[in-house]
Amino acid sequence: MSGDERQGVWRAWVLGVGLIVCIAVVNVLTIRHDAPRLGTLGPAIWEGSSAFVTLLIFAIPAAVAVWTVRTKPRWWRAAPVHLAAVVLYSVLHVAGFVALRKLAYLAFMGGPYKFGPLSTEFPYEFRKDLMAYGLASIIYYLSLRRSAREGVGQAQAAATPTFDIRDGARLVRVPVSEILAVRSAGNYAEFLLADGRRPLMRSSLSALEADMAQHGFLRTHRSWLVNPARVTGLRPEGSGDFTVELGELEAPLSRRFPEALAALRG
Repeated sequence: MSGDERQGVWRAWVLGVGLIVCIAVVNVLTIRHDAPRLGTLGPAIWEGSSAFVTLLIFAIPAAVAVWTVRTKPRWWRAAPVHLAAVVLYSVLHVAGFVALRKLAYLAFMGGPYKFGPLSTEFPYEFRKDLMAYGLASIIYYLSLRRSAREGVGQAQAAATPTFDIRDGARLVRVPVSEILAVRSAGNYAEFLLADGRRPLMRSSLSALEADMAQHGFLRTHRSWLVNPARVTGLRPEGSGDFTVELGELEAPLSRRFPEALAALRG
């Protein structure tokens, strides 16, 4: 499994452990209240053995959920898989807790454990296992879907470069693609963002030039850096100067920066 899948399965399994433990404790307390003559040990063995086996066979709905999330099968393909899985789930559950109870009874109760007629007891247990399998499948499926979405979001965030603008004591983290240009404003650099914001950062433009160049920004004027990815046009102004159009924003392009002109034209 991938890291996202392991995280999803682990999160669902932990939730399942919590639910199973709570149900087992409630059932033991209920039996003790309704039938005090049975004591505590017997009900504890019943519920404990069932809970222990359930935690092990939770791997079955987990595997089906992983397959479902990966392949996104149509219902007519998924139905027989779920049917086979729930039958296997119930058979292993019943066989497992019966074996554990027989051992526990011999060790602690001084007598054999009697499960009852298989023809009546297994259908009874199967109905409960069907609900347990269905609930487990839903929990695993939703957890895996959530992990997959989180993984996609993290990958997108990692693929989208950002730049930290220190506006006074505040840090503004913006995608580089949303920075139209940076211009000198005295002892500050003003970032002109696509959404209209104009955060200031105490820095000279020269100090920022090397960092911004790593993201493709070009020096078009002694007071301007522009993002070539956001350039929408070039307008000649005579004497070799140009105006760089960045949507509604305009920045100067001096003839003293022929490399920037060549890059924008190329």
